[in-house]
Amino acid sequence: MHRDVVTRFAPTPSGPLHVGHVLAACRARELADAHGGCCLLRIEDIDARAQDPRWVAMMEADLAWLGLHFDGVPMVQRLRFGVYERALDDLRARGLLYPCFCTRGEIKAQLAELGRAPHESLGDQYPGTCSSLPPDVVQERLAAGKPHCWRLDMRRVQDVIGCPTWDDLRRGTQRCVPTAFGDVVLARKEFPASYHLAVVVDDAAQGVTHVTRGEDLFAATHIHRALQGVLGLPVPTYAHHQLLRDNAGKRLAKRDGARSIASLREAGYAPQDIMRSLRRALERGGIWEV
Repeated sequence: MHRDVVTRFAPTPSGPLHVGHVLAACRARELADAHGGCCLLRIEDIDARAQDPRWVAMMEADLAWLGLHFDGVPMVQRLRFGVYERALDDLRARGLLYPCFCTRGEIKAQLAELGRAPHESLGDQYPGTCSSLPPDVVQERLAAGKPHCWRLDMRRVQDVIGCPTWDDLRRGTQRCVPTAFGDVVLARKEFPASYHLAVVVDDAAQGVTHVTRGEDLFAATHIHRALQGVLGLPVPTYAHHQLLRDNAGKRLAKRDGARSIASLREAGYAPQDIMRSLRRALERGGIWEV
């Protein structure tokens, strides 16, 4: 590993910062520091629910209180919609994107008819219904303003880039299979760019060389590596770390009511108490207790 290591911490400020965020921030900061590199901050606020300035201010206050610092000026995704649109235009021009007019209910029914589990996954395991629509039908529906999203045609992507590899610090060399998760959504009316598109475009723009993130995002790296391939973007090295869980083995997350840093501070914990608890949790296989 070379000295020019660039990592990033990329939270979505849609709620209070919690201990899972702290683990992600520490992993990114530690890897950069170990190799004389830098750790950048990115605010992933494409979702309107993450654009409340109060959440951003609270997150910044929590990070400062914990003593976690980042290098350079933070990148803010909601200021970069034009960049994402240019990437989408490139994919459309090359025939790698197609509009999908199916509703979620229709997709669920289609999957059930095919004998596949009708639940969401990384790409909804979309069966490609709209990928074979005649061009005149597509144009008629677009002209009529029929609601739609834009999906990445993974079969065509695989024809273009094959099955490229990426390096994972914990798991070794991995092979990307673009078709593994169906044709993923890259944009909707209410979301000008999906997480998958924004994250690879932004990692390239920030010069990120090493992506540290939770193991729950390991499978998504197939999608990200595919996008890097078709967009001609650099491929970072990945390091997917373990997640924090409670004594019952349930993952700690905002939606599960994980304890926020603000609540721990108000309860009288000091930053060193939280960091000490985090180290103990990692020694116990990710089981968090304070």
